[in-house]
Amino acid sequence: MKRFLAGESVDSICISSKHSRSWFYKWATRYSSDNPDWSEEKSRRPQTIHTHTPFEIEQIIKMTRLDLYNKGHFCGAQAIRWEMEDLGVRQLPSLRTINRILNKYELTHRRTGRYEPKGKKYPTLHGISVNHVHQSDFMGPCYLHGPNRFYSLNTVDLATGRCAVEPIIDRDAQSTINAFWAIWRRLGLPVHQQVDNEMVFYGSPTHPRGMGCLIRLCLHYGIELWFIPKGEPWRNGVVEKFNDHYRQKFLDRVEMVNTKSLREQSKLFEKEHNRRYRYSKLQGRTPLEELNMSNKTLRFPVEDQAPSHPLKKPTNGKYNLVRFIRNDGKLDIFGEKFPVPPETFYEYVVATIDVKEQKLKIFLDKRQVDEIKYQLF
Repeated sequence: MKRFLAGESVDSICISSKHSRSWFYKWATRYSSDNPDWSEEKSRRPQTIHTHTPFEIEQIIKMTRLDLYNKGHFCGAQAIRWEMEDLGVRQLPSLRTINRILNKYELTHRRTGRYEPKGKKYPTLHGISVNHVHQSDFMGPCYLHGPNRFYSLNTVDLATGRCAVEPIIDRDAQSTINAFWAIWRRLGLPVHQQVDNEMVFYGSPTHPRGMGCLIRLCLHYGIELWFIPKGEPWRNGVVEKFNDHYRQKFLDRVEMVNTKSLREQSKLFEKEHNRRYRYSKLQGRTPLEELNMSNKTLRFPVEDQAPSHPLKKPTNGKYNLVRFIRNDGKLDIFGEKFPVPPETFYEYVVATIDVKEQKLKIFLDKRQVDEIKYQLF
């Protein structure tokens, strides 16, 4: 720059320094007599990164992960990507990008610790005999090798510890009916069936009185269905603990490459668990040993084939929802709100829907405290 300011030509300077004219003009543009650091090298990082993940996508990944985590579902990168696809997100990030964003926001922790009870009396269902109470829960989405996902409907008989695992590809109404039917064909029909608040179990929040596929299936076969409180998966604690066992002893160990091997290995795992797994609550006996000692006659579905969806509207029976009433004094029945007596505030109530009488009966500690007309559609 001193030579240029002294009047020497650009060509002469470039030839003697063995640099191009563009190189010279770059530094000529940066030259500043007022800034002594004008000749320092600047970062070559581009000011605009076209491949940078948009902020909106990062927020969707964060919220999806938290939602899956709070529901007790798989919340890894693949599960998040599938959920984003179901939400209709067009710009789907790669698994590597999702993992990078989870690490960035420190969303890689696992749930630890045990549930501490609040001291409120809870209407627990106890398995007093074989098939008196079944707890069921969907496990998943789980994954085979590659982007092939599946769900497993896991069921445990509380009295004997017998399990049944039924893998399905889609969690629609007919697949759910088929899965419960296959489980009942192996375990027998329960007196009480307890589940969480999966939408496929109760139907749709748009039509809360329409009686979803599982409600109708249970009513048609004389099974009393129970829904645990929303956001409290530990109320299904036996099957939730079994899910951990299923994950550690089956998903993490058994290699499955297609749906055929998945079904074969699932049945083998179920058979081995019921034949060999020993429970301390059973004084060291296996589930099948406990079943044989009971001399209980089991009740099974008569038909081999599961009924087709949609099932006819039942005219008899009842189903129940356990709900915690907060200070707003509202009982939530699949999105529909009903006022309840003040004595139920901050207590667990059982909302029993009597199909024949078309009434909603509210019980507090086995005592009926209210009754509401409830017309089913």
